[in-house]
Amino acid sequence: MTVAAAVDAATFEEHRPLLFGVAYRMLGSAAAAEDVVQETYLRALQARAGEVRSARAYLVTIATRLCLDELKSARAQRETYVGTWLPEPLPTGDGHVLSPEAAVAERESISLAFLVLLERLTPVERAVFLLREVFAFEYAEIAGIVGRSEAACRQVFHRARERVRGGEQRQPVSPAEHREITMRFVQAAGGGSLAALIALLSESVIAWSDGGGRVASAINPIYGPSRVARFVIGISRKCIRAGELTGIEFADVNGEPGIIWRDRRGRPTSVSVLEVTAGKVVAVRSVRNPGKLRPFREARGPVFAVEHMAGSV
Repeated sequence: MTVAAAVDAATFEEHRPLLFGVAYRMLGSAAAAEDVVQETYLRALQARAGEVRSARAYLVTIATRLCLDELKSARAQRETYVGTWLPEPLPTGDGHVLSPEAAVAERESISLAFLVLLERLTPVERAVFLLREVFAFEYAEIAGIVGRSEAACRQVFHRARERVRGGEQRQPVSPAEHREITMRFVQAAGGGSLAALIALLSESVIAWSDGGGRVASAINPIYGPSRVARFVIGISRKCIRAGELTGIEFADVNGEPGIIWRDRRGRPTSVSVLEVTAGKVVAVRSVRNPGKLRPFREARGPVFAVEHMAGSV
């Protein structure tokens, strides 16, 4: 006799965007998040009708606990990661949002800057904070998901929120201004204009580059406008000479204007996002690790030739 499953395929697909949203923010990797979503589905099929009162709570519980397990091994792997670790970027916006991301409208909660801040939290703090702050779960639900009391979850949440907010000193600019500054940044870098590039940077600017030991990148963060500008121009010239930078694509990345650098075959070689506060670039985050660039293999918009970067784009 066939026993009906508690969560059928249609119900699971309804919750897939939520599950991906939770897993991606927990892990900072789209590939790992998709693995968690798939494993959640396989485990959900084992539950029988009558065993599950809320499909949403049940599925998120499975996904969150899988993420907590994954983070335990990820922490150990990060200790041996070569150079700076940055989250895996995602293409978003302009009508080609990844379907798993479509149901999560909070762009701020998916920005690279926000995901980096989450690295300050322990796995349980991250789970509690995200479930409450981003996905609006009740404390009673969160308690069941993470296996803590409601009172403990409240304490964990407030502690996590303070740790995250302690790193937030942003005065966000409008998307239009952010996009304009991003284009001017590319023009200055491509044109080799040190003065123009420095003029865009905050006095406290920091640049991070994630190559994962697989491609050339800055092992340590770079501080200050002069050093950051010289590094950006230097790496741009080096990549142009090597044929690793022949085209530039502007696209939304994790809910913000981003830059996709492409080689002569159209393959992505780097994805960069600028963090802009009060009209100045305060952070440059560039992901060069090829394993993290798969979502950008296909261009989704115009690709401008490098020789045009110093002019209007």
